Amino acid sequence: MRTKFLVFAVLALTLVLSACSPTINQAAQPVVRTLNVNGVGQSYLTPDIAYIYIGVHTESPTAADAVSTNTTQTSAVTDAIKKAGVDPKDISTTNFSIYPSQQYSPEGKIIGTTYMVDNTVYVTVRKIDGLGKLLDEVVGAGANSINSIQFDVADKSAALKEARAKAVADAKVQAQELAEVAGIKLGDIQSINFYDNSPIPMMAGKGGGGAMDANAAVPIQPGQLTISVNVSIAYSIK
Repeated sequence: MRTKFLVFAVLALTLVLSACSPTINQAAQPVVRTLNVNGVGQSYLTPDIAYIYIGVHTESPTAADAVSTNTTQTSAVTDAIKKAGVDPKDISTTNFSIYPSQQYSPEGKIIGTTYMVDNTVYVTVRKIDGLGKLLDEVVGAGANSINSIQFDVADKSAALKEARAKAVADAKVQAQELAEVAGIKLGDIQSINFYDNSPIPMMAGKGGGGAMDANAAVPIQPGQLTISVNVSIAYSIK
């Protein structure tokens, strides 16, 4: 009986020590003081790609005539886009619709119906130096609805890398300045988080087609795009 009692006593003591050991280790861990800073980095890009919605709108007393006329004009517009150097895979139809528009007399009676047809293609232009000439040609071919022109950059990797480096450098400078003013020394980086703010394709303008000087291409100014990166860095304080 005495032997069994001693075994039970040893087991109980072992369990107590095991339960207490995590608390002892946690209490022994030193508190790491940190200095948190935020840095911003930006890089600028010249657009090298453009996205355009080009459409043809036709009207006729009958749906069949409206579709026939629209089909002829849209085919001519598509051919003009291809002749301007756009790859067929960069041309896609985004809308085709037929809808009636009723006309009313002053008394509110229906006196006629006009059928309207819209056919819109989404075009990716990879050589924007010829964009003005392309727009000139598609309008001449029958396009009468250009909803928007958006500029973008096909490859942003180099600019993104540059912006990240600038953001980290900006955060480091801030941390060093604050440490010097506060009379402390910086230790190792404890954590780092970043957020890339890639530019949204920039809209240059929108509107319908119309008559223009046949000898002058549409003036286009792509401007610049900005990539911005924000970083948050935590330094330990010695």
